[in-house]
Amino acid sequence: MPDRSFLDWPFFEPRHREWAEKLDAWCAQNLPADHHDVDAACRSLVDLLGRDGWLKPTAVDAANPAPLDVRMLCITRETLARHDGLADFAFAMQGLGTGAISLFGTDGQKRWLEKTRAGKAISAFALSEPRSGSDVANMDMTATKDGDSYVLDGEKTWISNGGIADLYVVFARTGEAPGAKGISAFLVPADANGLTVAERLEVIAPHPLARLSFEGVRVPASAMIGRPGEGFKIAMSVLDVFRSTVGAAALGFARRAFDESVKRAGERKLFGAPLAELQMVQGHLAEMALDIDAAALLIYRAAWTKDSGAARVTREAAMAKLFATDKAQEVIDKAVQLHGGDGVRKGHIVESLYREIRALRIYEGASDVQKVVIARQVLADVQKTQRQREGLRR
Repeated sequence: MPDRSFLDWPFFEPRHREWAEKLDAWCAQNLPADHHDVDAACRSLVDLLGRDGWLKPTAVDAANPAPLDVRMLCITRETLARHDGLADFAFAMQGLGTGAISLFGTDGQKRWLEKTRAGKAISAFALSEPRSGSDVANMDMTATKDGDSYVLDGEKTWISNGGIADLYVVFARTGEAPGAKGISAFLVPADANGLTVAERLEVIAPHPLARLSFEGVRVPASAMIGRPGEGFKIAMSVLDVFRSTVGAAALGFARRAFDESVKRAGERKLFGAPLAELQMVQGHLAEMALDIDAAALLIYRAAWTKDSGAARVTREAAMAKLFATDKAQEVIDKAVQLHGGDGVRKGHIVESLYREIRALRIYEGASDVQKVVIARQVLADVQKTQRQREGLRR
């Protein structure tokens, strides 16, 4: 039986606990999905999740707007990931893909959210480029003003839902200023003329990914999300919300690996006794439990802080994402070791978790980049405190 005691932590409200319990029961009945055709599986999962109401947290309700509930997003990703990594992916991209619209979109743009929340449209977040993954401000793609339109030219790559999405939130250089201050965000329908899938990308844990080509893609000026030059701020604000949820997905993978390991340790015998009686195995299980609880505390601290009204949680979200994904990798590696040959057998749950977890340490800010983000925030806080003290002395 999975540990659900964390739901009693003070980070949560009754509605979060009720949601988690109902979703867990739903997952047990409907997951895992058939992964043989990944595109079809993702379309089916989005439709199923939308039909049964589980996509509601991914976007604001245009009719009754309220801030995105980051704790609800995290609980949902953790629960889905524990049951099926592709279901987590399908849910997550509905949120990340429309995050900019939820936070900064016009009423007209928010009409898309009715479809994405219902599972009737698939969304994607088109930020990364061949030369600018972690270095977002270095992007090459341009959006040139032409009358009442913008013309987009360039490439985006490693785009989740690339090839199956109905809409893309695309970031491009509009040139108001150098670097990060000259980027804007646009809502681009997948059927826009000049937008093509240049390449489908295959990775160790199959997901729909693609490199997209934009050749003279014309969109109306009303497709811009926010104001000219605000694209970098918009992208970082979206990641501020959703980065913690990446840690939550990793936590879900780690919890499943731990549950499978506890079961294995109780059932598998070595030298005439269960694995669980070996002190070294007990040590592994203790380390796994410790890492899982520590990751959960960081994740739900970041989510609770954001839900409590903090304008930014850059430091907290980076810590949660970094620690949870790195430690989940270690937990799952221990699970593979405890399962022996079964741990690397294709199709075994622990083997699939081993493939699923690796990408989470790269996307939405690689682990090494998160260390830079955390350090810069720490140093900025120290400098701010020093300035305040100097002001008091005067």
